[in-house]
Amino acid sequence: MMFDRETQVVDCRHGMGLGRGGGLAQRGTLSETGRTDVIAVAMSPGRRHITKPVCELTYGMRREEIQVSVLVLNTGSGVPDTNMGSGSFGISPEEIAQINRHKVAVIHTGNIREHVVRKVKAILEEASIPAVIVCQTPVDFEDFAMAGVKTRLVKPQESDILTKGRVMEIVSGVTRGESCSREKLNELVKAVKTTMRSLENQE
Repeated sequence: MMFDRETQVVDCRHGMGLGRGGGLAQRGTLSETGRTDVIAVAMSPGRRHITKPVCELTYGMRREEIQVSVLVLNTGSGVPDTNMGSGSFGISPEEIAQINRHKVAVIHTGNIREHVVRKVKAILEEASIPAVIVCQTPVDFEDFAMAGVKTRLVKPQESDILTKGRVMEIVSGVTRGESCSREKLNELVKAVKTTMRSLENQE
C-alpha cells in the first residue's frame, strides 16, 4: 500500500489485486479510474499507511464494478475531545474540487459520534455531493440533521440547513484498524449502488 505524501492520493494495489486504476497520481489528480463515479474520502493517515480498512472498502466496491478513487485528506485524524478543539480537522479547496468531480462520496470516519457528525458536516458544507457515510460508531440520519446536515430521510428546517451535500446512506460498525467483514462490504456496495440508481432516476 502506497500513497504520495505530497498529493495524499492513495495507491492501494499492492497486496490488494486492484489491477488497472490504482497508480500514483500526479499533483491535483486522483488515481486513474474509467469514470469519476465514486470517491472514497479517508481521514489523514498515520506516518506509514492510511487507516485500515479504506483499501478493503475500495477493493470491495471495485470488485463489484464500481469505479472508485481514493482521497486521503491532508488533515483530519482528530483527537478524542468532544469539540475537536485542537483544530486538527480541515479540508482544502483543492480537496473539495477533487471530491466534486465525482458523483458520490464514500466518507470514512471513526468511532466518536460527535467527530463523525462534525467531519461529515465540514466536508458537505463545501462539497455539493450525495454521500455514503462509513463509520464505527452507531449514528443515524437524525444525528446529522440536528447538526444542519441534509439527509435522505430527515431534513432540517430550511433555515437550519448548513450543507450543500446530502447524507444518503449510513454504514456503521466498520472498525478502524481492523479488517472489514464481508457483511459490511456487501452493505456498503448496496448503499453505493442504491445511491447511484437514485441519481440516475433523477436525470
